[in-house]
Amino acid sequence: MFSLDSLRNAFTSNIVRSATKANIPPPKADDASGPPINLMRGWPNPALLPAELIRAAANEALSDTAVVTDGLLYGPDPGYEPCREAIAKWLTDFYRTQGATPITASRICVTGGASQNLGCMLGVFTDPAYTRNIWIVAPAYMLAFRIFEDAGFADNMKAVPEDDEGVNLAVLRRGLEESENEGRRNGADRPMYKPDRKRAKVYKHVLYCVPTFSNPSSRTMSLEHRTELVKIAREYDMLLVADDVYDFLQWPTDMSTDGPLDAEMQVAHLPRLVDIDRDLEGGAERKDADGFGNACANGSFSKIVGPGVRVGWVEGTEKFAYAVSQAGTTASGGAPSQLTSTYLTTLLASGNLTTHINTTLRPGYAARYRVLYSAMTQHLLPLGFKLPQTDRKIFGGYFVWLSLPAKLSAEVLARRCRDEVGVIVAPGGIFEVPGNEKVMFDGFVRLCFAWEEEVRLEEGVKRIGEVAKKMLEGVEESVRESHADDVEGSQLNAFK
Repeated sequence: MFSLDSLRNAFTSNIVRSATKANIPPPKADDASGPPINLMRGWPNPALLPAELIRAAANEALSDTAVVTDGLLYGPDPGYEPCREAIAKWLTDFYRTQGATPITASRICVTGGASQNLGCMLGVFTDPAYTRNIWIVAPAYMLAFRIFEDAGFADNMKAVPEDDEGVNLAVLRRGLEESENEGRRNGADRPMYKPDRKRAKVYKHVLYCVPTFSNPSSRTMSLEHRTELVKIAREYDMLLVADDVYDFLQWPTDMSTDGPLDAEMQVAHLPRLVDIDRDLEGGAERKDADGFGNACANGSFSKIVGPGVRVGWVEGTEKFAYAVSQAGTTASGGAPSQLTSTYLTTLLASGNLTTHINTTLRPGYAARYRVLYSAMTQHLLPLGFKLPQTDRKIFGGYFVWLSLPAKLSAEVLARRCRDEVGVIVAPGGIFEVPGNEKVMFDGFVRLCFAWEEEVRLEEGVKRIGEVAKKMLEGVEESVRESHADDVEGSQLNAFK
């Protein structure tokens, strides 16, 4: 016999595989009834990939003997220097409204992408005995959990629920204080297995989050909560790991806005956690600080160029960036994605990537989002589905997070959508932090508007509405039957 948990895990694994495996053919714009409509897959639509720009950048890099030689040899540990400089300038331009302090190449370490770098940072900055907990803002990106498990934290992942401003700071502070009290009761800090390394440090706590256009909830953390979160991190020796991978993909929520996006949308509308940590009260150079800082920006070109380029970056203090570059795998193998970094250097320095973001990605994703939003307004919201943070003026990223009518289960809805109408959606349960039964999400679903074409987005939402309506009618019928049985029973008891 299968237990309920095993059946649920099997369904979750199956739906994740069906949404992420690479052998599903790309969707076609005129095909609304062919293969399953995949509203779970968090990939860019093939039509939005800058293939020609990458081809031109690669040709330019490969035609320069000096560049191609550098690209084909072991790279310096922090990454290809021209690429680090180009990333630093590009980030400074985008975040320029957040202060006059430019981002320098010394704060940047090139990585093989955000996921690879998360594992790398855990290897450098944590110890499975000394580091007390991995705090995860929930609902959370489901494929990050295994990275924490591989680093030895399977039993030490703690969910911190979101609130309307992005993270429940009261819950976080209460959990941190309980952890500190436990340490004091034990009389000493936990042992540390890693040797003392001047090139790095080990933090007592780590918090993982996606502050802007979060995956899965699409929420954006407020400036006030970001600032307070940095202060809490400093107080408890905590490293804030922020997946800042969607910041560039933003547009106004005003549904009447159409055509090219204005200049206001071409700069960040909020400072990152790493920006606040850099500038607040003297930053990492303040009195009694160790220079490593308490926040890093984990970036990637996966969402704005293509996941196959396998190039990302991490930004932090100079000491932090250097420590990442000295991870054993990097010190042995050299900078990751060295050859591809030469292509990205050309793409950034020429301004072609910025142009692609402004003229193709933002308008393209904005149009998809508006189609999805219109369809949800017509087919889902009247049934009792609800959206978070409906009053914000700027939206972005890849995802929409919906709460279900109170009587529906996301797991059941996702299974029936897949089996009955050929639509794949992500049930909220897969975004629960393992082992945290108090923070559950079976009453939510995540929809992705990045992968499918617009006509299939609309059709997919319509089909979800049809399934949900049937489920709600079934619930009402069950309630009526139950009520009838109760009435009949009461009447019979009256004659006894």
